[in-house]
Amino acid sequence: MNERHRVVVIGAGFGGLRVVRGLADADVDIVVVDAHNFHTFQPLLYQVATAGLDTDDIAYPIRGIFRRQRNAAVRVAAVTGIDLDRRTVTTTRGEPLEFDTLVVAAGTVSHDFGIDGVTDHTLPLKSVADAVAIRDHVLTTFEHATFDDQVGNELDVVVCGGGPTGVEMAGGLTELYDRVLRKDYPTLPVTKARITLVEAVDRVLGTFDESLSNRAEATLRERGVDVITGTPIASVDEGAVALEDGRRLEAGTIVWAAGVRAAPVAEMLGTELGRGGRIIVGDDLSVPEHPNVFAIGDIAVDPDRPLPQVAQPAIQGGKHVARQIERRLAGEQTETFEYTDKGSMATIGRNQAVAELPGGMKLSGPIGWLAWLALHLLYLIGFRNRLNVFVNWAWNYLTYDRASRLLAPSDD
Repeated sequence: MNERHRVVVIGAGFGGLRVVRGLADADVDIVVVDAHNFHTFQPLLYQVATAGLDTDDIAYPIRGIFRRQRNAAVRVAAVTGIDLDRRTVTTTRGEPLEFDTLVVAAGTVSHDFGIDGVTDHTLPLKSVADAVAIRDHVLTTFEHATFDDQVGNELDVVVCGGGPTGVEMAGGLTELYDRVLRKDYPTLPVTKARITLVEAVDRVLGTFDESLSNRAEATLRERGVDVITGTPIASVDEGAVALEDGRRLEAGTIVWAAGVRAAPVAEMLGTELGRGGRIIVGDDLSVPEHPNVFAIGDIAVDPDRPLPQVAQPAIQGGKHVARQIERRLAGEQTETFEYTDKGSMATIGRNQAVAELPGGMKLSGPIGWLAWLALHLLYLIGFRNRLNVFVNWAWNYLTYDRASRLLAPSDD
């Protein structure tokens, strides 16, 4: 009796989930490997960081997702090595996992670009733990400030990076400060606190249409954010960001949203890597000279057809790879991956967002914001999560409050 075809999927992000779901009816056995037991809806991490949502609003147990899929198993472990010749994946737990087909969908990690002090003195925003750390840091800073006779720059925040994550983070912080913390801490000079967004290129949201970038920047400025563009960061030390033009921005909180690189799993393959350490793939998303290995999402790059590092390429890539695995099993040739651009969105906060949609349509203001809300609710996994997020958003909108601002208990 022949063994069933074994598929190992590294990563339970957008792409990894779509691969597994796409193979639900295939004659294969699938093992999903992830360091966490939950899938994270990364577009809403900044809302956890700014006390708008709880962690379990944007995370869903992986085992719950595949509970009814009989050919899928989950292994919660970190990958420590990949042997393409022996077709095995080693992890921090148990025996090596054997595969006939490997799908690498491990995503990215924060990238410091070699800038001194970034790793030691900034707070990244790439995981649930990162988001909680930012929220707790901000709240703790406020609590400590209540004991000080004079408050300097402790309440100030510098957000490094003017892409969608940085823009949304800066917008969320202004709402948190103005709508909530100003009332919670009436003895502190919250209205004098500065939130600064720093971007190395000449405009925020550089991949968006220039008119939308300008609209986003204008809205941020209207809401009190100091926006600095066209100025790279030279270094970071404790409590300050040094810019290449000589300016020094002192702040109690420094958030790093300036860039990413491929997760360390990419190097474990031992294949050719492209910009940002990403795995180079061919037009069918397989790794050259390794037709049984695929890479999708942010961890992969086709040098001839670079794609944006957002959710849609991962989602579409996952569906495509599932089909190619089935085609291979049927003895058919693989197909070229055809990406459909479904647009880009970013919210600046209450009633304000910008969106580029297929066909050249551009939205901004309240209409763009409603479109942003609807799309993010649609792509959340789990009815409970959708309901919780909707209720939280409604509460925040109607009451100008943010309920998710409990400090995690500590021994300090």
